[in-house]
Amino acid sequence: MIQRPSSNAVLAALAVLLFGTIPGCSGRTATTVDGSSENQTKRVSVQLNWFPEVEHGGVYQALVDGTYENEGLEVEIKPGGSETPVAAELLLGRSQFAITNADDVVLFRAQGAEIVAVLAAVQDNPRCLLVRADSGVESFEDLSGITLQCQPGRAFLPFLRKHGYLEGVKEVPYFNSIAGMVNDPKMAVQAYVVAEPLLARQQGVDVRTLMVSDLGWNPYSSVLVTTGTLIRESPDMVRQFVEATRQGWVNYLKSPAQANEQILAANKHGMTAEVLQFGAEQMRTLAYPEETTQFGEMTLDRWESLVNEMAELKVISPDAVRAEDCFTTDFLPLQ
Repeated sequence: MIQRPSSNAVLAALAVLLFGTIPGCSGRTATTVDGSSENQTKRVSVQLNWFPEVEHGGVYQALVDGTYENEGLEVEIKPGGSETPVAAELLLGRSQFAITNADDVVLFRAQGAEIVAVLAAVQDNPRCLLVRADSGVESFEDLSGITLQCQPGRAFLPFLRKHGYLEGVKEVPYFNSIAGMVNDPKMAVQAYVVAEPLLARQQGVDVRTLMVSDLGWNPYSSVLVTTGTLIRESPDMVRQFVEATRQGWVNYLKSPAQANEQILAANKHGMTAEVLQFGAEQMRTLAYPEETTQFGEMTLDRWESLVNEMAELKVISPDAVRAEDCFTTDFLPLQ
């Protein structure tokens, strides 16, 4: 579902920032209307990393229930797609915030982009492999002989290879669809547990999900990010947006119907109301895996583990990224 950003797009954005700016695209200018008075509505945009789905439920909830408006924010949600250059959109000031995954934050920073996570909505990553129930595959150890539709460049793939789970597996391109497995019991697809399992069942295919997080690959997901520049220049606005988004997520996970209507209207890629309801139910467990989980929390230990794992997988160069630079908890409630 989530695509790896283009390195060229990030580098191009960096070049623009270093050697010249695009008129009207600075983060400060784009966040206010008719000046920068604290009493005036701040205009903010948030870039999604994929087509609107439940992974973005909190921002839609905060928009439709007035939470952003109550904070003096006029928010535009920009749908993503298969090639959305999230980091470039932020660096060029076309959006002030974005939704992405923690491993993408590490990749952005390794490429020289000062992207910072400010809230992690999902603690347990929804990434899974989807296999047919009649495939004979009960676990990752049974994958040999299967054809896997997957997107090259995703960091979970070298993780699976490192641990031997893809030995004897034929990897073919992923076309953002489960259609390939409908008529082939030996076809598996990369998926998110919040959507594709029900989509498959709606097409009459009984499936089994293999959660990659069970193996130890568990980056934060639905991560709200911004730039270090915006944090330094407009900390109050960042605080407002983070708090409103956090409250939006809390409200969404309690009662998703209103936001799901907006998500369904914005998604033109085969989504259904039933899948959105199913996904919201799955998201509650992923966002609150423990009774003590504080919504949106992030820890240095988790980020250090991720950075070290990505370096071991040679997805990033050793010492290219410092875990403490990837995130800040300054805008979250004291825990």
